[in-house]
Amino acid sequence: MRYAIYFTPRQAEPLARIAANWLGRDPFGAATRPVEAVGELSAAEVAFHTASARRYGFHATLKAPFRLASNETEASLRAALDDFAEATPPVVIPRLVVGQIDGFFALVPETPFDPLNSFAGEVVRAFDRFRAPLTEAEIERRSPDSLKPQEFRNLCQWGYPYVFETFRFHMTLSGRVGPQESLRLRAAIDSLFADVLLHPVPVDALTLFVETEPGAPFMVLSHHVLGRRPARKTA
Repeated sequence: MRYAIYFTPRQAEPLARIAANWLGRDPFGAATRPVEAVGELSAAEVAFHTASARRYGFHATLKAPFRLASNETEASLRAALDDFAEATPPVVIPRLVVGQIDGFFALVPETPFDPLNSFAGEVVRAFDRFRAPLTEAEIERRSPDSLKPQEFRNLCQWGYPYVFETFRFHMTLSGRVGPQESLRLRAAIDSLFADVLLHPVPVDALTLFVETEPGAPFMVLSHHVLGRRPARKTA
C-alpha cells in the first residue's frame, strides 16, 4: 500500500468534472467511465492517450507516492494532515494553461509562482517523516541514470526527484505524445478546458490518495481543507 499527498479540486468543481470526463475516471470513489470523442480525436484515441494518467486520477503531486514508515500509521498521517491544513492558508494560482512537459500534456501555471513553490516545499518537509526509505528497486524504477545530479540527490533524500528547486507544478492530462500526434491532442485539450482555465485556481486543500496494492488505481482517502484555523489576534 502506498499513500500520496496531492492537490486536486473538489469533486463538484467544473475543473474536476471536466478532467474526470477527459481521463475517464473520478478518483473520488467513482468507477472508471467510458471516455468520449473530443474534437478530432476518437474515443479510442482519447482512451489511449490518457491511459497512464487515468490510474493516478486528476491531481498535482505535492508529496509523491510513498510507503508508510514503520513507526507511523494511516491515522497518524491523517491527523498530521488535519493539523497542517488548519494552520496553512490556501494559495491561489492566477491562471493555469495547457503545457507540455517531457512529452506529456498537463495544466501548468502560466508564469512561475513563488508562493505555490514555497507551499509545495513545506508539504514535502512536513510529511517526510511518514515516508519509508526507498528500496533499491524503487530507486531503479526512477531511472536514476537519466536524472540530473540535483534530481538524484532529491530522490535519495526526499523520495522524489522534483522537489524544491526542481519542482514543477503540473496536473497531468496525457502520457507521452510523439510530435505527429501533439497538435491534434493539444487542440482537443484546448477545446475542452478553454473556458474553465479563464478562472484562477485555488489550492485550498490537501488530498490524501491511496494505492491499495501495486498497480491499483489511486483513490481519494481523505480531503483536508486549508486555512481553517483562525488567525491569532494580537493586542
